Amino acid sequence: MSGVPPLSRLRRLVLGLPALWLVLFFLAPFVLVAKISLSQAALSQPPYAPAFALADGFAGVWEKAQGFSLAAYGLVFDDDIYVAAYLSSLRLAALATLATLLIAFPLAWAMTKAPGRVRPALVLLAIAPFWTSFLIRIYAWIMILKDEGLLNHALMSLGLIDAPLPIFASDWAVLIGIVYSYLPFMVLPLYTALDRLDPALLEAAADLGATPARAFRRIVLPLARPGIIAGVLLVFIPAVGEFVIPDLLGGSDTLMIGRTLWTEFFENRDWPAASAVAIILLALLLVPLVIYERMQIREAAR
Repeated sequence: MSGVPPLSRLRRLVLGLPALWLVLFFLAPFVLVAKISLSQAALSQPPYAPAFALADGFAGVWEKAQGFSLAAYGLVFDDDIYVAAYLSSLRLAALATLATLLIAFPLAWAMTKAPGRVRPALVLLAIAPFWTSFLIRIYAWIMILKDEGLLNHALMSLGLIDAPLPIFASDWAVLIGIVYSYLPFMVLPLYTALDRLDPALLEAAADLGATPARAFRRIVLPLARPGIIAGVLLVFIPAVGEFVIPDLLGGSDTLMIGRTLWTEFFENRDWPAASAVAIILLALLLVPLVIYERMQIREAAR
C-alpha cells in the first residue's frame, strides 16, 4: 500500500464506502430473506426451519440446506389472495403515480416561471411536508376524510352535498394519501428538468407558427422526459409496497401487498411465505428499473 498514491487510496475509500453500505444494508438482508423464503414454516424460534448456527460447521450447514424447497413460492402462486394483492397494489400505485404526475407537472412548470428570487422559497415549500412526521400527516388526513371530518363538514356547510361522502376507509382515501405523501418526489425531478428548458425554444416555436399545445408536445415533453421518468419511478416503486397509508386510510377490503406482508410476518407467523412474497415483489419492481437503465444506455450511445 505504500506504493499506492494517496489520491488513489482516497478514491478507493470513496468508492468502497458506498459498496460496503450496499453490502451491509441491502445485499446481506436480501440474502437472509431469500434464505428464509426457501425454508419451511415451523413452530419454533425463529419460526422457520432450517435455522443455521456457526457451531454446526460446514457439514452441518450443508446437511440442513438440503431442507430448502420452493414450497413458499408455490403457495404464493397458488393462493388467489397473493395474486389479488399484487394486482391491487400495482393498480393503486399506477393510479396514484398518474395523479401525482398530473398534479406535479403544472406545479413544477409554475415554479420555473416564477421570478428567480421566489424559486428557492417555492422549492422550500415543496419539501416542507418532510419537516413533519409522516405518521402525523397521515393521521391528519384521517381527521379530514372521516364522515364527520373537515372535508365533509365543509362540503355540507356549503350545501354541495346532503350526506357525508364515504371517502375514508376506501381505496380513494389510500390514493389521496399516496398522492399527498409522494408529491414532492414528483415535483422536484420535474422542476429540475423543466428549469433547464431554454425559453428561446418556445419563442422560436411560436414564431414558426406552432400552437402552444404543439410546442408543449414537441418541445416541453421530450425535454422533460428524464424528470418524468425519474419522478414516476420515485413514486411508483415505494407506492407498490406501501403499508402505513393503506393500513391507516384503507378499509378492510383494501388489499395491498404491504399489508399482506405484515399479516404473514406478524399475525400468521409464516415467515417463508412472507419472504417469498417480498422476493417476488422485488423482482417485479426491478423490471421498470432495468427498462429505465437500458433506455439511459441507448440515449448515451446516440
